[in-house]
Amino acid sequence: MGSSCTEKTIVWFRRDLRIEDNPALAEAARDGAVFPLFIWCPKEEQQFYPGRVSRWWLKQSLIHLRQSLKSLGADLVLMKANSTTSALIECITAVGATKLVYNQLYDPISLVRDHSIKQNLGELGVKVQTYNGDMLYEPWEVYDKEGYAFTTFNAYWDKCMKMQTDPSLRLPPCRLVQAPGSVDDCTIEKLGLEDESEKPSNALLGRGWSPGWINAEKALTTFIENHLLDYAKHRLKVTGNSTSILSPYIHFGELSVKKVFHSVIMKQILWAKEQNQEGEKSVACFLKSIGLREYSRYICFNFPFTHERSLLSNLKYFPWQTSQAHFKAWRQGRTGYPLVDAGMRELWATGWLHNKIRVITASFLVKCLLLPWQWGMKYFWDTLLDADLESDILGWQYISGSLPDGHDLRRLDNPEVQGFKFDPEGEYIRQWLPELARLPTEWIHHPWNAPLAVLQASGVELGLNYPKPIIDIELARDNLTTAILLMNQKESASKQENNCEGTNEVVVDNCDVENLPIPKVLLRKEKTPCPSNSSNDQRVPSIVKISSGINNDGAKRSRQEPDEYSLKDCKSGSEFSKTDDDLCSTAVSSSASKKQATGTSSFCF
Repeated sequence: MGSSCTEKTIVWFRRDLRIEDNPALAEAARDGAVFPLFIWCPKEEQQFYPGRVSRWWLKQSLIHLRQSLKSLGADLVLMKANSTTSALIECITAVGATKLVYNQLYDPISLVRDHSIKQNLGELGVKVQTYNGDMLYEPWEVYDKEGYAFTTFNAYWDKCMKMQTDPSLRLPPCRLVQAPGSVDDCTIEKLGLEDESEKPSNALLGRGWSPGWINAEKALTTFIENHLLDYAKHRLKVTGNSTSILSPYIHFGELSVKKVFHSVIMKQILWAKEQNQEGEKSVACFLKSIGLREYSRYICFNFPFTHERSLLSNLKYFPWQTSQAHFKAWRQGRTGYPLVDAGMRELWATGWLHNKIRVITASFLVKCLLLPWQWGMKYFWDTLLDADLESDILGWQYISGSLPDGHDLRRLDNPEVQGFKFDPEGEYIRQWLPELARLPTEWIHHPWNAPLAVLQASGVELGLNYPKPIIDIELARDNLTTAILLMNQKESASKQENNCEGTNEVVVDNCDVENLPIPKVLLRKEKTPCPSNSSNDQRVPSIVKISSGINNDGAKRSRQEPDEYSLKDCKSGSEFSKTDDDLCSTAVSSSASKKQATGTSSFCF
């Protein structure tokens, strides 16, 4: 316990639901009495209100955290509110707290909310201190030689791996002193994270998953000791336990990324001494997956418009289709392409998908059906157990070719070929498409080509118990080519029109990839002032307009069946059009990007 034993600190838990290596909790416990707090504010979640399975995990994790805090001497107070700021002020007043601490988040909604909270509490004289409990490096700490934000993963991750990491992990507090004070505490049930109608389905989740930070520690140990060695060899297998299965634990902050990183590095050092090349290869593959998660937060923080618009301007004129029938077939796993359908059925049943299947199903939506990537991202958000806004943004923009190092937009992978590659025996398909279970392996990935006698013997009736392909793959390829041609024609016409009118200077990507304009973000400059005036505090948007493109309905929506699912505000022919002001970065923009943002920007959708 530090010298300031009379200090009363509100510890605001969010997606850091753990005791170990929790910098906000550790610092508050050292300084004096603590008042652990979790606030559930559905209204502020807006269009990214968590889906059923994600809310189930959150509920279980909170129960686990509350028990752990009680064992240390402090209780976790749960509050359900219409305003996070108002709830925090109520707690600060009731406790007589002089300080609020929390670990930082980097998604657009949290950035706006946190900035507002700091301003409001600063005006009340309450000190706000934030910590890095979610990343290896803060987004403003990694930049290129000129001080600008990276816009390609390899350059970013190479720089990260050359930087010196902080080797220290914060141990759990030995004990906590509960700050006195009383507020209208809410029970876990009254938070409303789980409806009565959802409990039967959620009960099945408990058979396969064990949320909670102690269980996360066990899952990490199991992976490191039993599966990391073969990770490079098995990670692309879509059946069996081929990945770490740690993403839900990491998303909810039950595991710190630093602990995962350091645990893997320890194995790397050991295997390097043993000259275990297979182990070293597996470590490199797994560290890259950690790097991609880091990069997703890096991109969202420095380019906060990416939750609804592409980083590149390549899709500004893309002629998206808006077929609700095709979208419904994709959601229900009724496209007629077995690997895609198996993936979508597994997602609905379990809330989980292997990363390779996520890529395959997402690519089919965007490139075969020409449906907007935002539609798919929103559906994944509603259904994934580990739904993570920043990672989802990176994945969907990667698939749609909206990143400098993403997929080529012209690349259309055949689901049939991918099926033979990643599920050669058809095990995965048979597991999730029982109607095809008796089909011979040679036809399992393309049943439409199977002889009638084979289909009859297997009990398959195309068009009845299993659909015919929703679109011929060669027709889909032709449609994609036509769409890209039309997009290029519209872009050329727009450039000619702009050249005639006169436009501001064009800002290009740092790596000059295809000369597609990206706003350059200057990081190696004086930091934007924060109300707490802390040297290690979170940078905030210089102009906060991120939320202007977010639906503000705030209403809790129950999870509907696939055939009832609907999307709001999906527009045809372009991505969601917003004002240039929305492009303000969370870091200080370069003068060039400021000039671009004042005119007809070619990177604004």
